[in-house]
Amino acid sequence: MNYKKICILGGSGFVGNYIVRLLAEQGLAVRVITSKRDHAKALFVFPSVEIVEGNIHDEAELARMTKACDAVVNLVGVLHDSRKPGQGFERAHVELTRKVIAACKVNKIQRLLHMSALKADLNGPSAYLRSKAKAEQLVRESGLEWTLFCPSVIFGEGDSFLNLFSSLLTVAPALPLAGASAKFQPIWVEDVAQVFANSLDNRATYGQSYNLCGPKIYSLRELVQLVARIKGVTRLVVGLPGPVAYVQALLMEYLPGKLMSRDNLLSMQSDNVCGCDFPAEFGFTPTALEVIAPQYLSPASLRSRYNRYRNNAGR
Repeated sequence: MNYKKICILGGSGFVGNYIVRLLAEQGLAVRVITSKRDHAKALFVFPSVEIVEGNIHDEAELARMTKACDAVVNLVGVLHDSRKPGQGFERAHVELTRKVIAACKVNKIQRLLHMSALKADLNGPSAYLRSKAKAEQLVRESGLEWTLFCPSVIFGEGDSFLNLFSSLLTVAPALPLAGASAKFQPIWVEDVAQVFANSLDNRATYGQSYNLCGPKIYSLRELVQLVARIKGVTRLVVGLPGPVAYVQALLMEYLPGKLMSRDNLLSMQSDNVCGCDFPAEFGFTPTALEVIAPQYLSPASLRSRYNRYRNNAGR
């Protein structure tokens, strides 16, 4: 492999953890840049993983932190914009991408793998999708050996998607749901990690953009109902009409954790599905959600993890 040392931005996040683990297991040296070392503590056990604490939004500091790497992976993304000026989608997606490209050029790093989003579009319905499209445009015009990845919603142990519905279904006798008819084609996080790993040194992927989806399309309502079946509970899922859905999204913006926003609701106007086969060049077929989700959402799996936690704690 031509690339021995990989720098990853966003490596301490949900998807990043899986990619870092896979690359480390393949014997590669991985540098994870994070704002706080503790965010990456799950990766401390890997001797080939270097955790670097720093400010990725400082252009000079970013150039210093990416020095001596052979490739850069940019996974940074935010789903919810902030009401604070300069802290939203433009900063995380557009401005940062511009700085990542500049850092690559300063350090003569040619290879860039960039996480975008399915249905990113300069004329898209949401600020999120428009900002992702702007970042894609910067990558395409960078002159680097780039690959873009555009996944549908990503699921797996530790996700903030199916696990969120699992938590809500535990406490709510009924679930009012904005965007209930919106379509998704979820892809397993380990399949996404495998795609990144397979692409790294594959010249056929240079200058290409890949839509990443699982094998099946679901409405949001169907996904919630699937989670309920896995948990063994019966819940009424009530789809909300447009104006009521908008009010729900607005109110949720002010709740801890910001479960949904008006911009999320706008994103769901575009069905989050691929409309094409999984890319053959990656050499595998994506795993079905029904195979994986019970392994971390079912009551039996939750009890098993709790018991392991107690045993590890010495109780």
